[in-house]
Amino acid sequence: MLMLVALSAVIFPFIFLVLLRMPAIKGMTLSSIIVILLAVTVWGMGGHIILSSILQGAHKTLTILLILFGALVLLNTLRKNGAVDRINQGFKSISEDMRVQLIIVAFLFGSLLEGAAGFGTPAMITAPLMLALGFKPLAAVATALIADSSAVAFGAVGTPVIVGLSTLEPAGPAFFQEIGVTVTLIDLFGGTFIPFILVAVLTLFFGKGKGLRDAWPMLPWTLMIGAVYTSSALLYAFLFGPEFVAILGALTGLAVAAFTAKKGLLLPKSSWTDALQDNFKINNEKSDMSLLTAWSPYLIVVVLLLFTRIVPWLREFTTNVLDLSWTNILGIEGVTSNWELLYSPGTILTVTALLAVIIQRRSFKNFTASAMDALSTIKITGITLFATLAMVHVFSNSGINANDITSMPEYIAAGMAAAFGPMWILVAPFLGELGSFITGSATVSTLTFSPVQYSIANATSVDPTVVLGAQLVGAGAGNMICIHNVVAACAVVGMEGKEGSVIRKTLGPAILYGVLAGAGGFIIMNLF
Repeated sequence: MLMLVALSAVIFPFIFLVLLRMPAIKGMTLSSIIVILLAVTVWGMGGHIILSSILQGAHKTLTILLILFGALVLLNTLRKNGAVDRINQGFKSISEDMRVQLIIVAFLFGSLLEGAAGFGTPAMITAPLMLALGFKPLAAVATALIADSSAVAFGAVGTPVIVGLSTLEPAGPAFFQEIGVTVTLIDLFGGTFIPFILVAVLTLFFGKGKGLRDAWPMLPWTLMIGAVYTSSALLYAFLFGPEFVAILGALTGLAVAAFTAKKGLLLPKSSWTDALQDNFKINNEKSDMSLLTAWSPYLIVVVLLLFTRIVPWLREFTTNVLDLSWTNILGIEGVTSNWELLYSPGTILTVTALLAVIIQRRSFKNFTASAMDALSTIKITGITLFATLAMVHVFSNSGINANDITSMPEYIAAGMAAAFGPMWILVAPFLGELGSFITGSATVSTLTFSPVQYSIANATSVDPTVVLGAQLVGAGAGNMICIHNVVAACAVVGMEGKEGSVIRKTLGPAILYGVLAGAGGFIIMNLF
């Protein structure tokens, strides 16, 4: 009985969104109400704990809406400036094949953004960018979410590793580097295949009835790009630690992908454009804007995100000035929501949209009109995110109860460990996925489950380093299906109410990635 209640935060969203195909605003509201009622009646959570968790969710909703707003303002401003048309023409000069564009934009550029920002930002930028390049909305959202996976363990300059494992006894630079190397070793067996999985999803669901026949010709090139990313990530983890793995790996992959695509190396001769929006037309008029000027706002975003995270004085300034964090909500210790306004990717995206007007020499009316459009778009999304995050924080804070029961996440983990015992390594990635699916954060997933994973590994005589590596890879895979990321990505392309359709496209790849991560961990344990 308790296990079913603990799993209610997974079961009901799956039923309402995936099976019954409800819009997220309805499905997540119902799920939230049910989970909260069960938390009170079965788990014994007090009213003040429930209320503080709901307020925590409301505050967290504002932080995500700011990122959504910034992503929309930037894209809409670039559209009005004519920069998106110029970017489109630039891609056409490299390759007109949408399968190639998908890998460059969603997987590699998205991994660069993940390494710099994390916290769901990449899909909110790459999905609308692909939409502007002509991809169908559902294709753009689903593939953007799947692509933002392999780099997640090293997102926001290594936050899931450095912060996610910070509560463990061996925590420290040497331990973090060891885990980073282990993650990249495991990802040789999973992340290498992500580019091909992306192409397979694109052709299977959005092609003209040919299934995977249009994916197989891309296998050599996608495996090469996947291997370049994962092998270079392993090298960078070994040399520098976890902070710059995703950033340097993505830059290495981008250089190789652009060069080989331009030369047509390992690529089919015919271009594939089946996922193009109906009646979509590329503006082929010669632009007065250089390609560098068109791309410069995105480059500025990456630079600003990096500088605010690695330059000590700038990090201190942006995290302390205009700090709107809410600590110990209603006096409940540990119920906290952080929101450093200047540090937020949303603020950086909004500022960059303003700079884009200046750099690209366009009217400020483009920015103001884009801001009004963005505000209009995110209104309904805010309700959905609030319901989702209220449920998430009730689930996470459920260890504070009158019945002296462990929290719902810990109860689930203990039950899974008892069931699988010595074969835990095959299951460990899925605990990471579960954490990200519910909380929407690889860092929170790892903070929640890494002590459990560490204890299980020691109790079952399994190498804890490999188990923790599998947790982090799994947490990245969970990014494909986590509800509030799906809600946010749908909102930026105008697809509210279609969240269940997205999860049905991303669930298979998420499960496959978890299987590959478990197999990779099993092989590493037996080889080393």
